[in-house]
Amino acid sequence: MATRVLDASALLAHLRDEPGAAVVSDAIALGATIGTVNLAEVLGRVADRGGDPGRLVADLTERGLLAGALTVEPFTVADAGEAARLRAATRRAGLSLADCACLALARRLEAVTLTADNAWNDLPLGVEVQQIRSRTD
Repeated sequence: MATRVLDASALLAHLRDEPGAAVVSDAIALGATIGTVNLAEVLGRVADRGGDPGRLVADLTERGLLAGALTVEPFTVADAGEAARLRAATRRAGLSLADCACLALARRLEAVTLTADNAWNDLPLGVEVQQIRSRTD
């Protein structure tokens, strides 16, 4: 099975037990990856809702998620260049810089990207994208 790179929306679905969480859980069990930019986005969403991002990091580490099951990959200079190129090509579809950072990482790792973001559908991204939710979720 190819490496799986999680978008922030995928990890959030997993953490909140939303539709698609089982798909993400399966990917994590097989050794998924998340980039530091997308992890920061997840932590930012937690903070936006009044949560403590530091507590979430501690919880995920204690549960073995950040300490082994989920690889956290740094955002490189090459990733930054690729994300910038993708940003220009995907802005009309509404992809964020963090989305493009995820896609850049997936390209570098030659991985499949997991997302809950339907804006990624039918875009020529040069990366295989797997939606974690079915159209009926």
